[in-house]
Amino acid sequence: MNDGNDKEFDLIVFGATGFTGRLVAEYLHLSGAAGARWAIAGRSLDKLAAVRDELHLPPAVALLKADAGDAASLKALVARTRCVITTVGPYQRHGEPLATACAESGTDYVDLCGEPLWMARMIDRLTPLAERSGARIVFSCGFDSIPFDLGVVYLQAEAQGRFGAPLPEVRGRVAKLKGTFSGGTFASMMETIEAVRREPGLLKLMGNPFALAGGFKGPRQPADQGADFDDWADAWTGPFVMATINTKNVHRSNALRGHPWGEGFVYSEKMLTGRPGQGDKGRRKARALARFTRLQNLLLGFGPTRALLRRFVLTQPGDGPDAAAREAGRYEVWFTGRAADGRMLRAVVKGDRDPGYGSTCKLISEAALCLVQDVGRDATPGGVWTPGSAMGLALVRRLQQRAGLSFEIAA
Repeated sequence: MNDGNDKEFDLIVFGATGFTGRLVAEYLHLSGAAGARWAIAGRSLDKLAAVRDELHLPPAVALLKADAGDAASLKALVARTRCVITTVGPYQRHGEPLATACAESGTDYVDLCGEPLWMARMIDRLTPLAERSGARIVFSCGFDSIPFDLGVVYLQAEAQGRFGAPLPEVRGRVAKLKGTFSGGTFASMMETIEAVRREPGLLKLMGNPFALAGGFKGPRQPADQGADFDDWADAWTGPFVMATINTKNVHRSNALRGHPWGEGFVYSEKMLTGRPGQGDKGRRKARALARFTRLQNLLLGFGPTRALLRRFVLTQPGDGPDAAAREAGRYEVWFTGRAADGRMLRAVVKGDRDPGYGSTCKLISEAALCLVQDVGRDATPGGVWTPGSAMGLALVRRLQQRAGLSFEIAA
């Protein structure tokens, strides 16, 4: 089993010439990377050199050539580092060779994947490899699903301290969201839709909140696709686009740590469409959001619509907002739980940048640093993990100290 102490680098950013990869490299540079030794990697040394020059990276940041489709180059790459950060998606198209190389070599791995079909397949394939080698493979280290996964972890830890028991039910509610989702998120969504079109049976997996929970079948979960009044938040709610992947990761975190929140744990995730106490306006927004979501799903199931969106409308994986737009973004998510005796507890998670880029580049960077600097293999051995199960409160503390997130209990 490899502990990584003999490696040349602590981190390698794979895909550093892409839009999000550049942001990760820039963040590591400006933040000091917590003293880590790091390098950037991609298919073209010339393009990597241009990134290093444009970002004013120090000469100590090495340029490494590797191709997502070249298994030999990936094997050589991961042998040089303790952890790989990869922003090269969609992962169901480009991700398996790198994840496999890490799992085989004992190299830790973090990505931005929000593709449950690919994740389910990789969990089965990579778990025995990673358990043997000691590699910690951690999917979903961006906006999907760190604020949500860790929001529940944080709330449950507070409940244990205050009430002496976990909360059997938690509701995640997106209260504020200013900013864009990434072009990579759209590309991943398109790949997932195509996969379901080819294999309709996969639709059942997409709709199962326990699809990543290792065969565990929990209780019936809330149907979150409609417009509903949430009496805990005193506000109307509509569907939230990232709930499909976030709920699966939350339940996987519970399962991987032996169900500390109980085998009957219930989790719901939606978007608030009005302020607390706001009646008709919030209801109208909730119903409009539910109708839009149904129409969107219908249209995205139609091949010509997807082709038009790809060609004319939505951002591509290499595109994204400028610095001003990223810095103007914000998000706020409420996590409210009810104890068995009826007592309520709410945690509020806030991020200080737009979710798809400005915050995500910080989230994945700090997740990688947390793995190599804060979390030993005695606490988190080799395997395929979620952020919440692999790093938990250690990552909460790091994100509060370094990444512009706050986790607080509401008064």
